[in-house]
Amino acid sequence: MDIKKSVKNSISSMANNIISILAGLIAQTFFIKLLGSEFLGLNGLFTNIVSMLGIVELGLGNAIVYNLYKPMAEHDTETLKSLVHFYRKTYNVIIAVILILSIVILPFLPFFISETTLDVNIYLVYFLFILDVVCSYILSYKRSLLYADQNNYIISNVHVLYVVLLNVFRLLVLYFTKNYYLYLVVKVVMTLAENFLLSVIVDKNYSYIKEKSVEKISKQTKKNIFEKIKALFFYKIGSFIVSSTDNLVISKYLGLVAVGLYSNYYLIINALNTLIGQGITALTSNVGRLLVEKNSDKNFHVFKRIRFANFWLACFTSVCLFVIMDSFITVWVGAEYILPKTVLLVLVVNYFQSIMRSSYTTFKEAAGIYEEDRFIPILQAITNVVVSIILVQKIGLSGVFIGTIVSELYWWTYSYPKLIYKKLFHRKISCYLMETLGYCIVFFITLGVTFYCSTLVVFNSAVVQFFTNILIAVLLSNVIMFLILWKNDNFKYYFHYFKNLVVSFFNRRKVSSIEKN
Repeated sequence: MDIKKSVKNSISSMANNIISILAGLIAQTFFIKLLGSEFLGLNGLFTNIVSMLGIVELGLGNAIVYNLYKPMAEHDTETLKSLVHFYRKTYNVIIAVILILSIVILPFLPFFISETTLDVNIYLVYFLFILDVVCSYILSYKRSLLYADQNNYIISNVHVLYVVLLNVFRLLVLYFTKNYYLYLVVKVVMTLAENFLLSVIVDKNYSYIKEKSVEKISKQTKKNIFEKIKALFFYKIGSFIVSSTDNLVISKYLGLVAVGLYSNYYLIINALNTLIGQGITALTSNVGRLLVEKNSDKNFHVFKRIRFANFWLACFTSVCLFVIMDSFITVWVGAEYILPKTVLLVLVVNYFQSIMRSSYTTFKEAAGIYEEDRFIPILQAITNVVVSIILVQKIGLSGVFIGTIVSELYWWTYSYPKLIYKKLFHRKISCYLMETLGYCIVFFITLGVTFYCSTLVVFNSAVVQFFTNILIAVLLSNVIMFLILWKNDNFKYYFHYFKNLVVSFFNRRKVSSIEKN
């Protein structure tokens, strides 16, 4: 593994996400001010609808990169040419299938929009969203070469440029024209521009892929590719339904305004989920090498360390979301965009369990555990949709997200105890239950005490309240966790680790100062 490239890729990815979050906040602020929350809801709804079409890809991108690793390392240009040629043809088929499916979905569009006062042609809006999806696949197969060659930072840097220019141009269009159609056209043009720029970079660095003499890939390679796609099929279907149906259910039963209100919360929660999730999942390759040793005691020891850090981050950020979110929304877009506290609580609990899954998912994927629970995502998806539809009609918006939480129980009650604890680590399921319950208790104690204390300090100024809530959430949540967990072995490990880092840092500075004198 190229350490320098790995560090460069990691830094670029983090910078990309931070810039994307900031750009998204700014863009959404102006979007709401200039077009309103109902347009925001329409935007979120169609984003979910067209994301359904992404299921056609079925993990092909992962299979592409996996099969490019070996020939890239061996500088086998003939094999690389063959694979890229095969992927180009496959992506053309994907584009054709997406266009066909988009036509099939067309008659059902009015079903998802319960009511709207917007003067827009929903079919034209739908066409522009579909066009953007199609453009995202044009020339995108070439990105796989950069991933396989550990040049992810190039993609990240180009994407940063894309995000900044996209939002600048879209805000200019909104400010001067307030035309929603032009707003969507800008996205299509910028998507094409991003793919074209990456295509030029790939052609320059891997010029051999432009050669016309290309051999067909072997039957064994094709078999490997389709076996990977088959293994990921159920996961792709299930994860799509769970993550992409919330806005459809909200729009159908509560209207576009509710979708717009939720979109603001989703932007923040999803950004945090991405940032923290990346830090945990980045360990997958290291965990994979660890599992090769087949030392279950050592593997479990490392797992506990990772899970503890995972919990601390999940608990801390969840408490911050619950305590700070309302005051942030007030300062950002206005108090009229605040959702009920019960809805926020359900969103935060869902976020907490999602982040907590990261450590389990990392070990599960590193161990290649897919076949054993391949039907879980389908059960999860069905449960999510059924429970969400039933509860949204009984208790409103929070019911949609309770459906998501309930559907996640399949992982927590089957996959993790049976396949991770019992099969991978050879541990008793009763140990899993006790440890998982312990973390949940600490989370709810920390959440409850911190939130209660924040309600005791109230200011008339929204800005002062916002910064006060930040101070309370950051300090108090960590103090509570420290008081509960300071005797925990995992806490002691991290405490001594960071203590040694600090001591080492100051010792180096002291030596450097002496040498200068």
